[in-house]
Amino acid sequence: MSPEPTAATRVYDVVKEKILTTEIAGGELISEGDIARLCEVSRTPVREAFLRLESEGWMRLYPKRGALVLPITEREAGDVLQARLLLEGHAVARIVDRPAVHAVLLDDLRANLAEHRGVGTSDIATFSRVDAQFHQLIVAAGDNPLIAGFFASLGERHRRMTTASVHRDPGVTGRILDEHAAIIDAIASGDPAVFDAALSAHLVSVHHNHPPAHAQGNR
Repeated sequence: MSPEPTAATRVYDVVKEKILTTEIAGGELISEGDIARLCEVSRTPVREAFLRLESEGWMRLYPKRGALVLPITEREAGDVLQARLLLEGHAVARIVDRPAVHAVLLDDLRANLAEHRGVGTSDIATFSRVDAQFHQLIVAAGDNPLIAGFFASLGERHRRMTTASVHRDPGVTGRILDEHAAIIDAIASGDPAVFDAALSAHLVSVHHNHPPAHAQGNR
């Protein structure tokens, strides 16, 4: 049996999820008191959770004023997308000559896409979570735990960016599903260059306000 999470961990999980789903938007100032009331805890675990979130780059603390949730900057978004291109492309290049791994990945991605199509477009939190899982499956198939672990941290920023894109343009959900199908076809082709092109086009389509650096001609 796993131990019960501490109060600080529970607060951390609640606040972080609200940031990732943009329920708490970038640029919003939140107070210890408001979060303590929301989570029905004292201010001490809230303070501990805020310190952890600040150390991870999600917020900045201002004594006696509260915590400012940091918005996604142009630089951060571009860096996240560029890293995703490199890491997902690396994983696909590693598996194209490993038929068994290749086949399992395709099955997993098709199952993910079927699940994704079943998510209601109004459930943006679940939609963005399943979207992130699609890309994490690709990286995990590359069989490099260090890269997969790093990509998981990118996945949180990916979720936040996707959620923001859906709020900005609800029609992006249909494009995401169609483009994931195209990415599966690209992986099935066995040509890493075809995959790189499909992924790059997908990232530009979904995050057109934050294109990855190489898509801007800066490779």
